[in-house]
Amino acid sequence: MKRPIELADISRYRGELMGLAMIFVMLFHVWLPKSNPMYGLVRCGNVGVDIFLFLSGIGLWYSWTKNPSLKHFFKRRYARVYPAWLVMACLFYIPNYINCPDGGYSPDIPNLIANILVGWSFWRIDDLTFWFVPSIMLLYTFAPAYMNLIQRHPSYRWLPALAMVLAVMVQYYPPVHGAVGHLEIFFSRIPIFLLGINCGTLVKEKRTVEGTSIWLMALAFVMSLAMCVEFEESWRGRFPLFLERMVYIPLTVSGVLLMSQMLRHTPQAVKRALAFVGTISLEIYLIHIQFVLKYITPYKLGYCLTALTMIAVSLVLAWILHKIVALVEAKARIG
Repeated sequence: MKRPIELADISRYRGELMGLAMIFVMLFHVWLPKSNPMYGLVRCGNVGVDIFLFLSGIGLWYSWTKNPSLKHFFKRRYARVYPAWLVMACLFYIPNYINCPDGGYSPDIPNLIANILVGWSFWRIDDLTFWFVPSIMLLYTFAPAYMNLIQRHPSYRWLPALAMVLAVMVQYYPPVHGAVGHLEIFFSRIPIFLLGINCGTLVKEKRTVEGTSIWLMALAFVMSLAMCVEFEESWRGRFPLFLERMVYIPLTVSGVLLMSQMLRHTPQAVKRALAFVGTISLEIYLIHIQFVLKYITPYKLGYCLTALTMIAVSLVLAWILHKIVALVEAKARIG
């Protein structure tokens, strides 16, 4: 491959990449028996979360360097997440509180309010119902400080390496494990988020790498994917999960680079469909498990039909939620 690889393609196809990541996550959440030959590969769909975080980090760098205002930054970030989150959090946590004898994830009214506002039960007891939203909101909170730091002191771009050490400490260092060991799923995702911010400079400045590096990317992707598949098929339950998430880091970076190159040659209709999924990915995430998959699974339709049905229904409901939130926000601005 003689043509240089344009890192700006990551930004150019950000919506499509988000769409692919969301599809990976949805396919991951559909149950598949371990005897199925595709089991390990489907389980690797969990890397879609890391792709989201990597792309989010790149997008945050764009936003921050364009307008380094905390008020503008937080307004943009939370205005995108919070309205849809509040709707779906109310629809889940209030019935859960009412219908469970012990209050479910909310043992009392203060906890119920905290769950609706910030997903408190994730931080308290590792409630994974909507874990990604409280996690990304906390990462947004600290992102400006990190971006300001690396602008002033570029050597601190090595902090993702320390974040990897922190993930190990969360698992094995007693004082840290005792305090936040139940939040491994969050701490092991911090490195890829910080790497995304670091890569924001390269993408925004439209840097290129030599075309022959595509083979290095392919090698990194194949090696990482092979190891993750092996983890899932042969070692699941016998190793700390953060270890596989560390392998997700090269899998994510190489996968994003390779997919952005593939998207250059993808038909426009397919790219529009993927971009549409990416546009409503937050709403899909909030809806697809608790409000769709939960009610389809009992019919035992098989993996493929369950996945297709869930995706179709989730897309419709997510689009409706997206439109309702947008309409309410537009009326609020006018009012």
